[in-house]
Amino acid sequence: MRTLWQHCHAATMTGGRYAVIEDAAIVTSAGLIEWIGTRADMPSVTTDRVVDLGGAWVTPGLIDCHTHAVFGGNRSGEFEQRLQGVSYAEIAAQGGGIASTVRATRAASEDELLGSARQRVQALMRDGVTTIEIKSGYGLDLENERKMLRVARRLGEELPVTVRSTCLAAHAMPPEYAGRADDYIDHICEQMLPALAAEGLVDAVDAFCEHLAFSPAQVERLFIKARELGLPVKLHAEQLSSLHGSSLAARYQALSADHLEFMTEEDAMAMAAAGTVAVLLPGAFYFLRETQLPPMDALRRHGVKIALASDLNPGTSPGLSLRLMLNMGCTCFRMTPEEALAGVTVHAATALGLGDSHGSLEVGKVADFIAWQIERPADLSYWLGGDLPKRVVRMGHEISN
Repeated sequence: MRTLWQHCHAATMTGGRYAVIEDAAIVTSAGLIEWIGTRADMPSVTTDRVVDLGGAWVTPGLIDCHTHAVFGGNRSGEFEQRLQGVSYAEIAAQGGGIASTVRATRAASEDELLGSARQRVQALMRDGVTTIEIKSGYGLDLENERKMLRVARRLGEELPVTVRSTCLAAHAMPPEYAGRADDYIDHICEQMLPALAAEGLVDAVDAFCEHLAFSPAQVERLFIKARELGLPVKLHAEQLSSLHGSSLAARYQALSADHLEFMTEEDAMAMAAAGTVAVLLPGAFYFLRETQLPPMDALRRHGVKIALASDLNPGTSPGLSLRLMLNMGCTCFRMTPEEALAGVTVHAATALGLGDSHGSLEVGKVADFIAWQIERPADLSYWLGGDLPKRVVRMGHEISN
């Protein structure tokens, strides 16, 4: 079906800018954008349907390029403890932290994980998210990492949202490998990754490069295996200290390096040269009351593409609104509303390896877009929470909000 969507203004986000088309018209067919431009310039085409968007502002569908949306349990009790002065180390010694989420995730059935994750993903979808990345990393053994990744695949099949699944088995040390990090990396490389990749469950490979997780040398072994398997890589890097994990990621042409509060200018230069996207996660920055800002000037100076994401997870960023992250990106990291919107559209698409098909309103790209009843695109960063009136179009078909 060929559909004409008109009476709107389009913030196309081509080139990472608003790139506005006033009084725009969009023609979609077979799930793709067939034509876009001013209504006055539209060629004569036969359409099956004409939709009046009532003067809305149209943007690409929002993309949440870093989430841990599949997990068992709940850590609100730890949140209360931290506010009462209990340290993370004390919480961990009591069996809390990631270890508690690992236990709850292992204990949950696949259907139970699907049910809880569905609610979280649907909350993001109500904010205008049409594409999402979901990481594993709370199973930490083959059976349970497989279970998490299967849930991610099922969410993409059962909900009107595009899901990219990332294997984050190198997220933390499982109890079975306490004190044997090298042996666990061997296990991931020799058994887990090959099996999960062969089952078609993995779109990318991620790791947590930090003193309390895995060293750059250990991460590099994982990256080498991912390359052998033909899988792109990503990395949690420079969140708590500077280990130059982002430079390591760039050497392996990583799709993205994420967090980055402690990255250096040299890291930014390496990422720019490799085309690796910087994914900033203001939800975790805010929730943990951090003070070390990512080096925004260095990222801008060297032309590194900057994405934003929710980092939805039970411990450090229980965020269910990507639009809220737009505001946090502006208020916490001093981004402009234009940069923030690019960060959840065109640059987020690149961070998932989808830059050729998603993230901007261009001919030949997937027809995922949102028609917002707002006065200007900056409103998306301005309003704190709430459900802004909108119409959601995915693959050329309007879906219920």
